[in-house]
Amino acid sequence: MIVQKFWSAFMAQINKIANVFWEADPIAQMQYEYDRAVDELKEGRVGLEQYRGLVERVTRQVGANRSHVQKLEAETKAYLKAGDRATAAKFALELQKAKTDLAANEQQLQMHETAYGNNLKKIQHANSKLVELKQKIQKYDAELKMSSAEAEIAKLAQSFDLNLTTDFGQIESVIQQKIDQNRGKVRVAADLSEKGIAEIDAEERMQAVLAEEALSSFEVELGLKSPETTRIAPATKDLGPAATDKAVEKQTN
Repeated sequence: MIVQKFWSAFMAQINKIANVFWEADPIAQMQYEYDRAVDELKEGRVGLEQYRGLVERVTRQVGANRSHVQKLEAETKAYLKAGDRATAAKFALELQKAKTDLAANEQQLQMHETAYGNNLKKIQHANSKLVELKQKIQKYDAELKMSSAEAEIAKLAQSFDLNLTTDFGQIESVIQQKIDQNRGKVRVAADLSEKGIAEIDAEERMQAVLAEEALSSFEVELGLKSPETTRIAPATKDLGPAATDKAVEKQTN
């Protein structure tokens, strides 16, 4: 009883392992069954060919028996016509035996022809079933791969959900934050680049006024202009934008 329980438990584990391999790749298992059936069909075809050889031998034997019977019938008739009853009786006895052998061989030939026809039909049917099985294997293989691809696509579609709760969404949020920071740096740099432009412009205008006054003073020294016609603005050490604008207006007037 204990040994039987151990054996049952062992076989249960073996069956469990077999089921794991069976379910791991069902297409490969189907292909294995198909290949094994093809090998069996090839062996069956070889056996059928050998059996057909036996049928051909029996057919040839039956043909020979028929020829022998026809020959004995002709010889028996000939001796009867010739009045040789003793010889005719001898051939008649041999004819009777030949007819018995012919009947037995014909019966055997009919049996072999029937068996050959049945086996041929079975192999033809098995061959058609193998063709259908091959098509099913190809169909199942394609459908299995397609369904696996659809499952992966569905999984990817779910993982690519742009919700912030997913890892991808959090990564996208970090990237967007860095983009905003970079744009902020660019904006600050642009704003800082405009600072001091007014002071630079005012200084340039001041330099222009001073240069014009220096030129007018030089013209007075050379006698090219009289002091009365030349109004020189008093020099200042520091001119702001407003003072520079006024100096430009006086120079213009």
